[in-house]
Amino acid sequence: MWAFVATALVFGAGCAKQDWIDRTLVTVDVTGSWFGSVSGSGGAMGSGMNLRLELEQKGSTVKGTIQLTPDQSNKSSGPIEGTVAGDVFRFRAGRGQMEGELTVGGDEMNGEMTGSYGRRPVSLRRVDPSSPPASPPR
Repeated sequence: MWAFVATALVFGAGCAKQDWIDRTLVTVDVTGSWFGSVSGSGGAMGSGMNLRLELEQKGSTVKGTIQLTPDQSNKSSGPIEGTVAGDVFRFRAGRGQMEGELTVGGDEMNGEMTGSYGRRPVSLRRVDPSSPPASPPR
């Protein structure tokens, strides 16, 4: 019986270590300026909105700002906090009223955001912070 318990503990410890590594592995850096679009389908968002993120990453922690335009209520722009795990960037903004999950690939991020407007697709590209791009990526 003791051999069975010892074997279970050894295998269980190995599994816990793998989960810890998966949760803390950071394979991308999202620091910088990102510009793109949040797709819409009518309603309050019309046909969509432009989205700009200014991000600073330290380890797996990300802080910065989000700016949606047009932002008619001035409630969607402001501070942002998030994390990076592997190649996935997750964030919350607006006192938890908006959140997103984006997959990072080089200088592009794609995924979804959820807010008062519902769940919408997002597409972003890293840009030069001194000049906004003419149009968001498609």
